[in-house]
Amino acid sequence: MHQYIGYIASIVIATSMLMNSIQKLRWINLFGAALFSIYGFIINAFPVAMLNGFIVFIDIYYLIKMYANKDYFTLLEVNSNNNYLEAFVDFHKKDIEQFFPGFTFKPELNKLSILILCNMSVAGVVLAHEENPKTLKIGLDFVIPQYRDQKPGKFLYKNNLYYFSKLGYEKLCSQTYSKSHSKYLKKMGFLKNENDENILIKRLIF
Repeated sequence: MHQYIGYIASIVIATSMLMNSIQKLRWINLFGAALFSIYGFIINAFPVAMLNGFIVFIDIYYLIKMYANKDYFTLLEVNSNNNYLEAFVDFHKKDIEQFFPGFTFKPELNKLSILILCNMSVAGVVLAHEENPKTLKIGLDFVIPQYRDQKPGKFLYKNNLYYFSKLGYEKLCSQTYSKSHSKYLKKMGFLKNENDENILIKRLIF
């Protein structure tokens, strides 16, 4: 029976290595290391138990630091033909294609081009164009792997809605490209559109 604990611990550790978010990686790795430590004690493999017990404490230490440190997010609006913006999108085009199939960078179409900064480092980019004078359609909402813990999304869509409303828009809309993308948008407060189930809407004025 105890060998199953070892198998589960191995799967958990392997799964943690697939996480884009460092925070998620630490949590899952902590759980896997704890299982390996228990497994080591059960089979009297004390070096295994002690090593993984040490890893548990390391994960706890860094998780405490992560939760204690407050990331500073800000939005930087740039010109649609900004050279850095174009270089950023081009550098991450393969990753962008996975989440936004068929996306093509067309700066002339963008009404709003925003860099999301975390501690003054570029965490992601949002490109949007006008669907109509009161509606802004999000064409690209992309963050690099280490920031995919939804903090940038919450900062943009929950803490800074005034950023869009002050420009005169009454709602945001976004096309969904996958179940995970749809789930993300719903967490950010987007709701189903009665006219098109592939488009989700977030109202800025209630």
